[in-house]
Amino acid sequence: MNVKRTFGTILTILGIIGLIYAGYGFIKHSLQTRELIVAAIIGLIFFVSGIGLVKNTKDEA
Repeated sequence: MNVKRTFGTILTILGIIGLIYAGYGFIKHSLQTRELIVAAIIGLIFFVSGIGLVKNTKDEA
């Protein structure tokens, strides 16, 4: 089991959750704008880094 690929998958899932949370909050105007922007930025960072880890990690048998 490749640890980098697993960690990349976890980061990607967390990033998707963060982006959905921020998008939902923007639509519903439920929280403060600054809080949603921070959640969106952190979600985007997690998502991009997770995709990068999954994409750049080679499969080793």
